[in-house]
Amino acid sequence: MFMGQFQHSLDPKGRLIIPAKFRELLGDTFILTKGLDRCLFVYPKDEWAVLEQKLKSLPFTQKDARAFIRFFFSGAVEIEMDKQGRILIPPQLREHARIDRDLVIIGVSNRAEIWSAEEWEAYNREASASYEEIAEKLDLGL
Repeated sequence: MFMGQFQHSLDPKGRLIIPAKFRELLGDTFILTKGLDRCLFVYPKDEWAVLEQKLKSLPFTQKDARAFIRFFFSGAVEIEMDKQGRILIPPQLREHARIDRDLVIIGVSNRAEIWSAEEWEAYNREASASYEEIAEKLDLGL
């Protein structure tokens, strides 16, 4: 399971060091794609296969389903980690997530997310005010 939060920076070549705790979960190759809320989603191949099956089952006759599938798959790339645990994030994905230099990698159960540090801070500021309301609506039984 992916969990935790890690502060990182891109090196001058645009590479990111994946946290050691996540490397084993991801394997040597994994999928990186545009995520929601201006972040990037990082999936191990087995989790990607599960998601792919769910998306394939959406009715392609529905405009919203086609749009979401296009969004998700058009940004997807297979990434290979080097021996030092580094990856190169493609420019179009860095642009989508507004990643410049400083970033945050978080664990979210079956995936990791990569955020620009500024976007993550802004998201947390906005969302923290409504966590209690969200928990109440979801009836988590906590």
